[in-house]
Amino acid sequence: MVLKKRLISLFATLLLTLGTQATAEQTWTLKFATLIPTGTSWTKSLDDWIHEVEEKSNGRLKFKLYAGGVMGDEPDVLRKIRKGQLHGGLFSGYGIGRIYSPARILELPFLFTSTDESDYVREQLMPEIEAGFRDKGFELIGWPEVGFIHFFSKHRIESIEDMRKSRIWMWQGDPLSEALFEAADIKPVPLSIMDVYPQLSAKHGSIDTVYMSPFGAIALQWYSKVKYASHLSVTNAIGAVVVSKRFYDKLPPDLQQLLKESGIRASNEIREQTRRENTRSKQLLIDNGIEFVWDWNEEDMKEFIQIRDSAARQLIDSGYIPAEFYARVMELLDAYRHRDTHSE
Repeated sequence: MVLKKRLISLFATLLLTLGTQATAEQTWTLKFATLIPTGTSWTKSLDDWIHEVEEKSNGRLKFKLYAGGVMGDEPDVLRKIRKGQLHGGLFSGYGIGRIYSPARILELPFLFTSTDESDYVREQLMPEIEAGFRDKGFELIGWPEVGFIHFFSKHRIESIEDMRKSRIWMWQGDPLSEALFEAADIKPVPLSIMDVYPQLSAKHGSIDTVYMSPFGAIALQWYSKVKYASHLSVTNAIGAVVVSKRFYDKLPPDLQQLLKESGIRASNEIREQTRRENTRSKQLLIDNGIEFVWDWNEEDMKEFIQIRDSAARQLIDSGYIPAEFYARVMELLDAYRHRDTHSE
Protein backbone atom coordinates (compact mmCIF):
# COMPACT_ATOMS: atom_id res chain seq x y z
CA MET A 1 0.00 0.00 0.00
CA VAL A 2 2.83 2.35 0.92
CA LEU A 3 4.66 1.42 -2.28
CA LYS A 4 1.53 2.14 -4.31
CA LYS A 5 1.19 5.61 -2.77
CA ARG A 6 4.83 6.34 -3.49
CA LEU A 7 4.43 5.31 -7.11
CA ILE A 8 1.35 7.49 -7.51
CA SER A 9 3.20 10.44 -5.94
CA LEU A 10 6.23 9.87 -8.15
CA PHE A 11 4.04 9.65 -11.27
CA ALA A 12 2.22 12.88 -10.37
CA THR A 13 5.53 14.68 -9.79
CA LEU A 14 6.83 13.42 -13.12
CA LEU A 15 3.74 14.66 -14.96
CA LEU A 16 4.00 18.05 -13.24
CA THR A 17 7.68 18.36 -14.14
CA LEU A 18 7.09 17.42 -17.76
CA GLY A 19 4.18 19.85 -17.97
CA THR A 20 6.26 22.68 -16.51
CA GLN A 21 9.09 21.97 -18.94
CA ALA A 22 6.69 21.90 -21.89
CA THR A 23 5.23 25.26 -20.86
CA ALA A 24 8.68 26.78 -20.37
CA GLU A 25 9.82 25.60 -23.76
CA GLN A 26 6.69 26.62 -25.66
CA THR A 27 7.32 29.41 -28.17
CA TRP A 28 5.06 31.83 -29.99
CA THR A 29 5.71 33.60 -33.30
CA LEU A 30 4.09 36.99 -33.82
CA LYS A 31 3.64 37.71 -37.53
CA PHE A 32 3.78 41.50 -37.83
CA ALA A 33 3.26 43.72 -40.90
CA THR A 34 3.81 47.37 -41.78
CA LEU A 35 3.82 49.58 -44.85
CA ILE A 36 7.09 51.19 -43.72
CA PRO A 37 9.93 50.27 -46.08
CA THR A 38 12.98 48.42 -44.79
CA GLY A 39 16.13 50.43 -44.21
CA THR A 40 14.40 53.40 -42.56
CA SER A 41 14.86 54.61 -38.98
CA TRP A 42 11.31 53.45 -38.28
CA THR A 43 12.04 49.83 -39.22
CA LYS A 44 15.33 50.10 -37.32
CA SER A 45 13.31 51.01 -34.22
CA LEU A 46 10.97 48.09 -34.87
CA ASP A 47 13.98 45.78 -35.24
CA ASP A 48 15.34 47.02 -31.90
CA TRP A 49 11.99 46.38 -30.23
CA ILE A 50 11.77 42.90 -31.74
CA HIS A 51 15.31 42.09 -30.60
CA GLU A 52 14.50 43.27 -27.06
CA VAL A 53 11.36 41.10 -26.84
CA GLU A 54 13.06 38.02 -28.24
CA GLU A 55 16.05 38.43 -25.93
CA LYS A 56 14.09 39.16 -22.75
CA SER A 57 11.68 36.31 -23.44
CA ASN A 58 14.63 33.93 -23.92
CA GLY A 59 13.33 33.17 -27.39
CA ARG A 60 9.85 32.18 -26.21
CA LEU A 61 8.28 35.06 -28.18
CA LYS A 62 9.62 35.55 -31.68
CA PHE A 63 8.63 37.91 -34.49
CA LYS A 64 8.31 37.54 -38.21
CA LEU A 65 8.35 41.06 -39.67
CA TYR A 66 6.77 41.83 -43.05
CA ALA A 67 7.81 45.39 -43.95
CA GLY A 68 7.42 47.57 -47.02
CA GLY A 69 3.81 46.64 -47.75
CA VAL A 70 4.59 43.06 -48.82
CA MET A 71 1.36 42.00 -47.10
CA GLY A 72 -0.64 44.66 -48.96
CA ASP A 73 -2.36 47.89 -47.98
CA GLU A 74 -3.62 48.38 -44.41
CA PRO A 75 -7.09 46.93 -45.13
CA ASP A 76 -5.35 43.81 -46.50
CA VAL A 77 -3.24 43.50 -43.36
CA LEU A 78 -6.27 43.92 -41.10
CA ARG A 79 -8.16 41.27 -43.04
CA LYS A 80 -5.25 38.86 -42.65
CA ILE A 81 -5.03 39.57 -38.92
CA ARG A 82 -8.72 38.83 -38.50
CA LYS A 83 -8.26 35.56 -40.40
CA GLY A 84 -5.30 34.62 -38.22
CA GLN A 85 -2.78 34.77 -41.09
CA LEU A 86 -1.07 37.69 -39.35
CA HIS A 87 -1.12 38.69 -35.69
CA GLY A 88 -0.26 42.37 -35.57
CA GLY A 89 0.88 45.49 -37.35
CA LEU A 90 1.88 49.13 -37.28
CA PHE A 91 -0.99 51.23 -38.66
CA SER A 92 -1.61 54.83 -39.65
CA GLY A 93 -4.85 56.63 -38.87
CA TYR A 94 -6.39 55.04 -41.96
CA GLY A 95 -6.02 51.56 -40.49
CA ILE A 96 -6.87 52.77 -37.00
CA GLY A 97 -10.19 54.06 -38.32
CA ARG A 98 -11.02 50.56 -39.53
CA ILE A 99 -10.47 49.23 -36.02
CA TYR A 100 -11.79 51.97 -33.75
CA SER A 101 -12.86 55.06 -35.67
CA PRO A 102 -13.45 57.44 -32.70
CA ALA A 103 -9.66 57.55 -32.19
CA ARG A 104 -9.35 59.53 -35.42
CA ILE A 105 -10.64 62.60 -33.65
CA LEU A 106 -6.93 62.99 -32.81
CA GLU A 107 -6.11 63.75 -36.44
CA LEU A 108 -9.06 65.95 -37.29
CA PRO A 109 -7.49 68.64 -39.52
CA PHE A 110 -6.57 72.00 -38.03
CA LEU A 111 -7.70 70.98 -34.54
CA PHE A 112 -4.44 71.16 -32.58
CA THR A 113 -1.97 74.02 -32.77
CA SER A 114 0.92 72.10 -31.20
CA THR A 115 2.08 68.61 -30.28
CA ASP A 116 1.72 69.62 -26.62
CA GLU A 117 -2.02 70.02 -27.18
CA SER A 118 -2.40 66.74 -29.05
CA ASP A 119 -0.23 64.88 -26.49
CA TYR A 120 -2.36 66.16 -23.63
CA VAL A 121 -5.68 65.23 -25.23
CA ARG A 122 -4.37 61.82 -26.33
CA GLU A 123 -3.20 60.99 -22.81
CA GLN A 124 -6.64 61.83 -21.40
CA LEU A 125 -8.39 59.69 -24.01
CA MET A 126 -6.02 56.72 -23.99
CA PRO A 127 -7.95 54.54 -21.48
CA GLU A 128 -11.09 54.86 -23.64
CA ILE A 129 -9.13 54.24 -26.84
CA GLU A 130 -7.45 51.13 -25.41
CA ALA A 131 -10.86 49.80 -24.31
CA GLY A 132 -12.28 50.56 -27.75
CA PHE A 133 -9.51 48.59 -29.47
CA ARG A 134 -10.00 45.68 -27.06
CA ASP A 135 -13.74 45.59 -27.75
CA LYS A 136 -12.91 45.32 -31.46
CA GLY A 137 -10.60 42.34 -30.91
CA PHE A 138 -7.24 44.12 -30.76
CA GLU A 139 -4.74 44.88 -28.02
CA LEU A 140 -3.22 48.35 -28.36
CA ILE A 141 0.49 47.91 -27.73
CA GLY A 142 1.78 51.40 -28.51
CA TRP A 143 1.00 54.78 -30.04
CA PRO A 144 3.68 56.21 -32.34
CA GLU A 145 2.74 58.79 -34.99
CA VAL A 146 3.33 59.58 -38.66
CA GLY A 147 3.78 63.30 -38.04
CA PHE A 148 2.61 66.56 -39.57
CA ILE A 149 1.07 66.08 -43.00
CA HIS A 150 1.98 68.41 -45.88
CA PHE A 151 0.85 68.57 -49.50
CA PHE A 152 3.37 67.57 -52.18
CA SER A 153 2.75 68.38 -55.82
CA LYS A 154 4.21 68.50 -59.31
CA HIS A 155 2.91 72.05 -59.64
CA ARG A 156 2.84 75.09 -57.38
CA ILE A 157 0.00 75.10 -54.83
CA GLU A 158 -0.70 78.29 -52.93
CA SER A 159 -4.44 78.23 -52.24
CA ILE A 160 -7.42 75.95 -51.78
CA GLU A 161 -8.47 76.98 -55.28
CA ASP A 162 -5.18 75.55 -56.56
CA MET A 163 -6.03 72.34 -54.72
CA ARG A 164 -9.38 72.18 -56.48
CA LYS A 165 -7.58 72.30 -59.82
CA SER A 166 -5.19 69.52 -58.84
CA ARG A 167 -5.45 65.79 -59.37
CA ILE A 168 -4.97 65.04 -55.70
CA TRP A 169 -4.69 61.55 -54.31
CA MET A 170 -7.03 60.33 -51.59
CA TRP A 171 -6.44 57.11 -49.68
CA GLN A 172 -9.24 54.99 -51.09
CA GLY A 173 -12.02 54.24 -48.62
CA ASP A 174 -10.91 56.74 -45.95
CA PRO A 175 -14.00 58.38 -44.39
CA LEU A 176 -12.03 61.23 -42.80
CA SER A 177 -10.38 62.24 -46.08
CA GLU A 178 -13.67 61.86 -47.93
CA ALA A 179 -15.40 64.23 -45.48
CA LEU A 180 -12.57 66.76 -45.65
CA PHE A 181 -12.37 66.85 -49.44
CA GLU A 182 -16.14 67.05 -49.77
CA ALA A 183 -16.27 69.95 -47.32
CA ALA A 184 -13.53 71.71 -49.31
CA ASP A 185 -15.29 71.01 -52.64
CA ILE A 186 -12.20 69.14 -53.88
CA LYS A 187 -12.58 66.17 -56.22
CA PRO A 188 -9.82 63.72 -55.25
CA VAL A 189 -8.57 60.58 -57.02
CA PRO A 190 -9.14 57.55 -54.75
CA LEU A 191 -6.25 55.07 -54.85
CA SER A 192 -4.64 52.49 -52.61
CA ILE A 193 -1.43 53.82 -51.09
CA MET A 194 0.34 51.04 -53.01
CA ASP A 195 -0.66 52.75 -56.29
CA VAL A 196 0.58 56.24 -55.43
CA TYR A 197 4.21 55.92 -56.51
CA PRO A 198 3.40 54.25 -59.86
CA GLN A 199 0.78 56.90 -60.68
CA LEU A 200 3.10 59.75 -59.67
CA SER A 201 5.84 58.22 -61.80
CA ALA A 202 3.73 57.62 -64.91
CA LYS A 203 3.95 60.20 -67.69
CA HIS A 204 0.16 60.46 -67.80
CA GLY A 205 -0.57 59.28 -64.26
CA SER A 206 -3.91 59.89 -62.60
CA ILE A 207 -2.50 62.09 -59.80
CA ASP A 208 -0.14 65.05 -59.50
CA THR A 209 -0.59 65.91 -55.81
CA VAL A 210 -0.34 63.86 -52.61
CA TYR A 211 -0.20 64.39 -48.84
CA MET A 212 2.29 62.86 -46.41
CA SER A 213 4.78 63.74 -43.68
CA PRO A 214 8.19 64.92 -44.93
CA PHE A 215 9.89 61.79 -43.62
CA GLY A 216 7.18 59.59 -45.11
CA ALA A 217 7.53 61.29 -48.49
CA ILE A 218 11.23 60.42 -48.48
CA ALA A 219 10.76 56.88 -47.16
CA LEU A 220 8.15 56.13 -49.83
CA GLN A 221 10.20 57.91 -52.51
CA TRP A 222 7.29 60.18 -53.44
CA TYR A 223 9.48 63.26 -53.06
CA SER A 224 11.44 62.25 -56.19
CA LYS A 225 8.33 62.78 -58.34
CA VAL A 226 7.24 66.22 -57.12
CA LYS A 227 8.63 69.77 -57.17
CA TYR A 228 6.64 71.62 -54.52
CA ALA A 229 5.43 71.13 -50.96
CA SER A 230 3.27 73.19 -48.61
CA HIS A 231 4.64 74.89 -45.53
CA LEU A 232 1.25 74.52 -43.88
CA SER A 233 0.38 71.15 -42.40
CA VAL A 234 -3.08 69.64 -42.35
CA THR A 235 -2.82 67.50 -39.24
CA ASN A 236 -0.47 65.54 -37.01
CA ALA A 237 -1.18 62.02 -38.29
CA ILE A 238 -1.52 59.25 -35.72
CA GLY A 239 -0.24 55.70 -35.63
CA ALA A 240 -0.77 52.53 -33.58
CA VAL A 241 0.99 49.24 -32.88
CA VAL A 242 -1.66 46.57 -32.44
CA VAL A 243 -1.81 42.83 -31.84
CA SER A 244 -4.77 40.53 -32.31
CA LYS A 245 -6.45 39.97 -28.95
CA ARG A 246 -6.86 36.32 -29.91
CA PHE A 247 -3.06 35.99 -30.17
CA TYR A 248 -2.36 38.21 -27.17
CA ASP A 249 -4.70 36.27 -24.87
CA LYS A 250 -2.88 33.01 -25.66
CA LEU A 251 0.39 34.37 -24.31
CA PRO A 252 1.31 33.68 -20.67
CA PRO A 253 1.05 36.73 -18.38
CA ASP A 254 4.79 37.42 -18.29
CA LEU A 255 4.98 37.61 -22.10
CA GLN A 256 1.88 39.81 -22.26
CA GLN A 257 3.54 42.19 -19.81
CA LEU A 258 6.82 42.14 -21.72
CA LEU A 259 5.10 42.79 -25.06
CA LYS A 260 2.98 45.62 -23.68
CA GLU A 261 5.65 47.41 -21.64
CA SER A 262 8.31 47.18 -24.33
CA GLY A 263 5.80 48.12 -27.04
CA ILE A 264 4.74 51.27 -25.22
CA ARG A 265 8.35 52.25 -24.66
CA ALA A 266 9.35 51.56 -28.29
CA SER A 267 6.31 53.45 -29.63
CA ASN A 268 7.11 56.47 -27.47
CA GLU A 269 10.67 56.42 -28.79
CA ILE A 270 9.41 56.15 -32.39
CA ARG A 271 7.05 59.09 -31.81
CA GLU A 272 9.86 61.31 -30.54
CA GLN A 273 12.19 60.08 -33.25
CA THR A 274 9.56 60.78 -35.91
CA ARG A 275 9.24 64.37 -34.77
CA ARG A 276 13.00 64.84 -35.11
CA GLU A 277 13.10 62.99 -38.44
CA ASN A 278 10.34 65.14 -39.93
CA THR A 279 12.21 68.32 -39.03
CA ARG A 280 15.41 67.00 -40.59
CA SER A 281 13.53 65.62 -43.59
CA LYS A 282 11.99 68.99 -44.41
CA GLN A 283 15.44 70.51 -44.68
CA LEU A 284 16.64 67.52 -46.70
CA LEU A 285 13.77 68.01 -49.14
CA ILE A 286 14.70 71.68 -49.53
CA ASP A 287 18.33 70.69 -50.13
CA ASN A 288 17.12 68.32 -52.85
CA GLY A 289 15.27 71.04 -54.73
CA ILE A 290 11.75 70.79 -53.29
CA GLU A 291 10.31 74.30 -53.00
CA PHE A 292 8.09 74.86 -49.96
CA VAL A 293 5.25 77.31 -50.67
CA TRP A 294 1.85 78.27 -49.24
CA ASP A 295 2.57 79.38 -45.71
CA TRP A 296 -0.06 80.17 -43.08
CA ASN A 297 -2.20 83.30 -43.33
CA GLU A 298 -5.28 84.45 -41.44
CA GLU A 299 -7.72 84.30 -44.36
CA ASP A 300 -6.76 80.74 -45.26
CA MET A 301 -7.04 79.71 -41.64
CA LYS A 302 -10.62 80.96 -41.42
CA GLU A 303 -11.53 78.90 -44.47
CA PHE A 304 -9.70 75.86 -43.11
CA ILE A 305 -11.63 76.04 -39.84
CA GLN A 306 -14.93 76.24 -41.72
CA ILE A 307 -13.94 73.21 -43.80
CA ARG A 308 -12.86 71.32 -40.68
CA ASP A 309 -16.13 72.02 -38.85
CA SER A 310 -18.16 70.97 -41.89
CA ALA A 311 -16.15 67.74 -42.18
CA ALA A 312 -16.58 67.11 -38.44
CA ARG A 313 -20.36 67.41 -38.78
CA GLN A 314 -20.33 64.84 -41.59
CA LEU A 315 -18.22 62.44 -39.51
CA ILE A 316 -20.50 62.87 -36.51
CA ASP A 317 -23.67 62.44 -38.57
CA SER A 318 -22.28 59.22 -40.06
CA GLY A 319 -21.32 57.87 -36.63
CA TYR A 320 -17.65 57.61 -37.59
CA ILE A 321 -16.81 59.92 -34.68
CA PRO A 322 -19.47 59.92 -31.93
CA ALA A 323 -20.82 63.35 -30.98
CA GLU A 324 -20.02 62.80 -27.30
CA PHE A 325 -16.42 61.90 -28.14
CA TYR A 326 -16.03 65.05 -30.21
CA ALA A 327 -17.53 67.14 -27.41
CA ARG A 328 -15.16 65.58 -24.86
CA VAL A 329 -12.13 66.41 -27.00
CA MET A 330 -13.23 70.02 -27.43
CA GLU A 331 -13.74 70.33 -23.66
CA LEU A 332 -10.28 68.89 -22.97
CA LEU A 333 -8.68 71.16 -25.53
CA ASP A 334 -10.45 74.23 -24.18
CA ALA A 335 -9.42 73.34 -20.61
CA TYR A 336 -5.80 72.88 -21.69
CA ARG A 337 -5.69 76.20 -23.53
CA HIS A 338 -7.43 77.95 -20.65
CA ARG A 339 -4.86 76.50 -18.24
CA ASP A 340 -2.00 77.71 -20.44
CA THR A 341 -3.53 81.20 -20.61
CA HIS A 342 -3.70 81.46 -16.82
CA SER A 343 -0.17 80.14 -16.35
CA GLU A 344 1.34 82.94 -18.48
